[in-house]
Amino acid sequence: MSAPVTQPNLDLAPIGNCAISALIDRNGRYVWACAPRVDGDPVFSALMNGDAPEHGFWDIELEGLKHVSQAYIHNTPVLRTVLTAEDGAAVEIIDFAPRHKKHSRTYRPLAFARTVRPLDGAPRVRVRLRPSADWGARAAERTNGSNHIRYLCTDVTLRLTTDCPVSHVLDERVFRLERPMAFFLGPDEGYDQEVGPGVSATLDRTVAYWKDWVRTLYIPLDYQEAVIRSAITLKLCAYEETGAIVAAMTTSVPEFPESGRNWDYRYCWIRDAYYTVRALNRLGAVDMLENYLVYLRNLVDSSAGGHVQPVYGVGLEEDIDERIVTSVEGYRGMKPVRVGNQAREHLQHDVYGQIVLPLVQSFYDQRLLRPGSIDDFYALEKVGERAFAMHDQVDAGLWEFRTIARVHTYSSVMCWAACDRLGKAASHLGLEQRAEVWRERAGIIRKRIETETFIPEEGRFGASFGGEELDASLLQLVDLGFLDPMDPRQVATFNAIERDLKKGPYLFRYVIPDDFGEPETAFNFCTFWFIEALHQNGRDEEAREIFEQMLSRRTHAGLLSEDISLGDNELWGNYPQTYSLVGIINCAILLSRSWTDVR
Repeated sequence: MSAPVTQPNLDLAPIGNCAISALIDRNGRYVWACAPRVDGDPVFSALMNGDAPEHGFWDIELEGLKHVSQAYIHNTPVLRTVLTAEDGAAVEIIDFAPRHKKHSRTYRPLAFARTVRPLDGAPRVRVRLRPSADWGARAAERTNGSNHIRYLCTDVTLRLTTDCPVSHVLDERVFRLERPMAFFLGPDEGYDQEVGPGVSATLDRTVAYWKDWVRTLYIPLDYQEAVIRSAITLKLCAYEETGAIVAAMTTSVPEFPESGRNWDYRYCWIRDAYYTVRALNRLGAVDMLENYLVYLRNLVDSSAGGHVQPVYGVGLEEDIDERIVTSVEGYRGMKPVRVGNQAREHLQHDVYGQIVLPLVQSFYDQRLLRPGSIDDFYALEKVGERAFAMHDQVDAGLWEFRTIARVHTYSSVMCWAACDRLGKAASHLGLEQRAEVWRERAGIIRKRIETETFIPEEGRFGASFGGEELDASLLQLVDLGFLDPMDPRQVATFNAIERDLKKGPYLFRYVIPDDFGEPETAFNFCTFWFIEALHQNGRDEEAREIFEQMLSRRTHAGLLSEDISLGDNELWGNYPQTYSLVGIINCAILLSRSWTDVR
């Protein structure tokens, strides 16, 4: 019935509604989804269950399958898959997570909807719906009624309501598809309308919602498709209930084969979210900015000016301790599979700048429904105090070294940025005494960084106080306003990074061995940083060439993971990676022609 079994890969298409999300493979098979939240137990776990999983997926098989085509409906995360058989029979599958206005609120249930309809001939299909439980250890237990099936997963019970004969689904019977059928897999509650027309109406409203949202974006003239797809997917990585933004939808996809670098990215890193809202802000996606600012203000309140973790649960949870699960084989059988992230225990002092910088915008931005107040500024000063105190203290750095502690240049520059921006915000708010305090502190940090990290013999900066090692984050000194791109010290730093960290068209984070040995794959976000630096150095032709190579490495869904291997250009690391999508947006804006060029 089905296509030949192949190794799991990252050529996957996400769907979602900012409450729940799923990854669907090229054959229209759900292979990954967690519930009731993105950081929960997987109800579809096939991505981590090896080459031929017995459960943890949902597919619609076509007898005699010969060809598959798949694409999103224009400017939406609504996925259309067409299966064609050897005899020409064909079916269309539409997959989406409902999202639209309903009763003056946003309707975004913990639900997936599918429609399947015959296109040509007399297609014979089989529906296989096999959710998993206990981290993929077993198939979910089920009960059923006359037109529904209940699946008892670990943290949620899902109910399938359908106008397909329930026995066809229960028995996985092959049957002729002679009419459109609808499937609504959602909360364990009654579906209060006829399922076919109900799902169809929800589909129309969901498509309309996303097309309207895209219309609000400011996009560049060039690379529009890449930017729009990246923006939509970044929005899917938001957990709208709290404002959190996760780094990726998956856990434990290794950075390269058998590396042991298998991390759980289904949480909200302050750093990743900072870069995400910054990119979306460039596109005018103020809705996501506002919601994330709520998340940050809650963190500021709960920290009371003290230590801030680098990463939190999407519900603001501090306790996301890392553990290893053994119930699944891992991506392509590559263990370990981790749940939680040890980084929550780390000291990463750059987080203070990444809290201050987006919140400072609220004091200036008149679009916001809830602009920043004087009280907000005084609360934010507590974060600045922490930044000033920690600017010359050792930490794990933005690359989250597990056994290496240094005073990292990037962390110190972010602490400088926190003080610098607080000084500017205080002046804007008319608080000149406070402005002077923060300007003085920013000056102290700047002097310390320039003294401790500059290497006179080479005329460049190092990645840590007293260290000579390089890492790609030094390219961010320009973006943060610490240095002018033509400052001779920055030019020398850029030249050294290009010489030592660039491998083919890609940029490595660093090349020195770390806790797990030498890195073997390039970090996609760093390549985008390098593209930005080429642009800043007036080398736009080279920048465009590398950027277009990166665009060609995207999956068929138009997305990237965290890492890419040299030689075969295979994607590795968790997917879809917000960092990488941010890079696409930023570089497209920098390298595009102006709209004034259209005359």
